[in-house]
Parts: sequence; C-alpha cells; structure tokens
Amino acid sequence: MTNWNSTHTLILGAARQGIALARWLARHGSHVTLSDSRTLEQLTSARESLADVDVTWAVGGHPLELLDGVDVLCLSGGVPLTLPIVQEAVKRGIPLSNDTQIFMEVAPCKTVGITGSAGKTTTTTLVAEMARLDYGLRTADGAKTSSAVRGPRSFVGGNIGDPLINYVDEMTADDLAIIEISSFQLDQMTISPNVAAILNITPNHLDRHGTMEAYTAAKARILDFQKDKDTAILGCDDKGAWSLRNQVKGKLLTFSLKDFPEHLDGAYFHDGLLSLREGKAYVPLLSRDKVQLRGDHNVANVLAAFTIGHAAGLKLDAMLEAVEEFRGVPHRLELVRELRGVRWYNDSIATAPERSMAAIHAFDEPIVLMLGGRDKDLPWGEISNLIHQRVDHVVVFGEAAELIQKAVSASGGAKKSLKRATNLEEAVTLAAETASAGDVVLLSPGGTSYDAFKDFAERGEAFRKWVRELS
Repeated sequence: MTNWNSTHTLILGAARQGIALARWLARHGSHVTLSDSRTLEQLTSARESLADVDVTWAVGGHPLELLDGVDVLCLSGGVPLTLPIVQEAVKRGIPLSNDTQIFMEVAPCKTVGITGSAGKTTTTTLVAEMARLDYGLRTADGAKTSSAVRGPRSFVGGNIGDPLINYVDEMTADDLAIIEISSFQLDQMTISPNVAAILNITPNHLDRHGTMEAYTAAKARILDFQKDKDTAILGCDDKGAWSLRNQVKGKLLTFSLKDFPEHLDGAYFHDGLLSLREGKAYVPLLSRDKVQLRGDHNVANVLAAFTIGHAAGLKLDAMLEAVEEFRGVPHRLELVRELRGVRWYNDSIATAPERSMAAIHAFDEPIVLMLGGRDKDLPWGEISNLIHQRVDHVVVFGEAAELIQKAVSASGGAKKSLKRATNLEEAVTLAAETASAGDVVLLSPGGTSYDAFKDFAERGEAFRKWVRELS
C-alpha cells in the first residue's frame, strides 16, 4: 500500500517500531490506533513522543473489538502471532504488516536487507560503515545533513537503531537503505529488498516459531519476493542458509571461510587472505591480521559484509578502509577491562547457545564462562560438550540457571568448576573470585535477557558497570 489517506490502522506495541510507524502513518492520513498492554502511566514517555500527531490510544490489553473497521494490523517487533487479536485478524482476512514492510513499500531507493541467526548486527553495522565512507555523509544515526546541496546518502536501521520509516520521506532515488531484518519482522512481509542476505540459519527463537522448519521459512521470506534483477547472498558454510539456494530468483553470491568452487561468486578466505571473486575477475582484499575482530565467526561476518557491499555497488577503497578501522559493536565480544591479569569480555548479544559457542571458539586462553538468562527452547547439548572440552570454569545465573547447570553437568561439566548465582551481579562476583591472571571472563549468556532486563543491551551495560566497579 502506498496511499494511506483515510485508512484505519491498528498497531500492536508502543515500543520503538510501533511509535515510529504510528507517527508516519498519522502524518500520511491514516486513522491510527496504538494498542499496548501497559497502563497510561507506564506509557507516559511514548504518549509524549506522539503528542504532535493524531493517534488513538488503547491501553491495558488488546480486545478483539479493536479490529472493527481496521484495514491493516501492524505488529511491533516481538509481538507474538499467537495473540488472540492477531489470530482473529487472520480469520477476518485483515492484512498483517509492520514498519519494515511499509518502509519497503514506499522507499524510493535501493534497499539492502540482512538477516541471520547470528552476526547480522555486526555485519549490518560494518556494511553501514562501508556505505558511510563511500557516500561521504554519516546518516547512520538519522541525523540530517546541513548541506544546502547534498549528494546521495546511506541510511541504516530496522532491527537495530532507528526504524527507517522515520526517514523515508527525505530519501531520494540515489540513496541507499541498509536494513537489519529479524525473523519476527519477516513473518509478515510480502516484499523483499534488492539485495537480500541470509548469513546463517541455526536454532534460535524456537519459543516464538515452534519448529526449525517454521523459523527457516520466516528467514526465507527475505528471498521470496525478489525479482530476477535482484541479488541474494547466502552463506555457503551454513547448511541452513545454503539449503535455500534453489529459492533464489536473481543473482546468487556467497561467502565462505574457505575457497569455494569456481562457478560460485563472492568473498572467501584462503591461505590467510580475504578475497573477492566474480566470474573471471579476482580481487585480493586484505590479510586476516588486518581484521580487528576476534574469532572465525567475525571473519565470516567481514566476508559477508564485503559480498553485500560489492552487491550494493560500494567502492572497494571504502570497504577496505571500513574493515581495517572497524572495532566491532557494543555487547559483541567487547573488551570491558583488564584487572589483575584477567580480561573481561561482554558478549551479551549471545542469546542462543550457538552464539556462545562461536564466542568460546574465539579464545585460546583459559575461560571463565558466564551463562544464563531466559531459555528459548533451544538445545544445550552441543555447547555443553564444547564446555567440557574448552572451558575451565562456568558460572550460571538467571531463570535458566538450573536447566543449563543440568545440561553442562550431564556432559561432564567444565574442566575445573561449575558455580551457580541467582542473578548477573552475583555471577560477576563469583567469576571475579574464580578467575586468575591469564584467564578470560566471558559473558556470553546463551539465553535472552528478559528474565531480568529489557534487552541484551541493558544486560550488557549492567555487566560493564559491575565489572568496572571491581577492585
């Protein structure tokens, strides 16, 4: 839909995405109702942010009568499809949408969409930095340029940063939009980006999707609506992503931690060198020691970013400079401090066991591993086996502590000790008592933060605070 005038839209969830969408739709003539299960008092900040537009508030729940007369139901990120009001909307034939879908419908410029079970935020951020250096103007934070005459600009958002619906009205055909897209958003989408990347598909969010088949189908929707002139990028080292190659409608590119057959095009790592190949053209990019990020999984993220940047038409010099200067993003293997010979790392973004395994593989030093949070109905057997082989000490915490403790113990436990804390703050104290000079203390929880924090970033910030207070 491109003309929202006189439509009736119901939005569920007054968080970042819902608020941005409500503002844009109201300014484009839609009659917007924003529904949230919280009270008016709890929504004071959200209501103040929308005081300049005409939005009807429905608080304290989502009664089915809100659907009466509604043309479109829009879901904020994380709103489950199992909600009675969502199921009723489907029964009534009311279309489902979200801020990313609506942005894609009206965006005037080339779009790049990035999804995956792990690494998508690091990859998206790096591609955005490549685009910033190429386009010469920083708009990753949504700030407007003061230039009287401006050239093309790059925008980044979606599942990270600001929803791009906030800026679509100022975009032009020469701009570039880079979007991180989650499986939650893809569930409702019927449009695909011009460049669509699936980095990997490993067990994640099964508490939401139920099965790996359903989760994979959600991820695959980023490809489903592409045209033959579009480009798809699939990680060929990952069985889940690579299994979708027959669904690609346009050009296929890939990336790999090893050399791949000559009939494939993309970025790869071989003999210490990252390289890019397309057809008969071969470009050596840079050596592994120029990548500032730890771990093979981050080399894969860099290869993915090179492939995406190439598909988006970014200049090679800009891509190389971005990679050489890139130090990562907060809460992703972030070094917090070194104290008495112990290095403390914040990997709060690791909300699935698979991500924690990648973090463990990034270190050769003895590890004190902090695991916990809320379980997402994901398997813990494989990481438990890895812990038995590679981790010296484990401290579990939070809602899933007992579940994780049993899984790790069943596989033989850590090499030296397994301790249990009631919360993250206590876990920091136990880890500090356990670690000795030369060790790495790694917060890589494997579970979500929702048992104690609003998101992984708040958990990571709390971890930083408590680690910096150690003496």
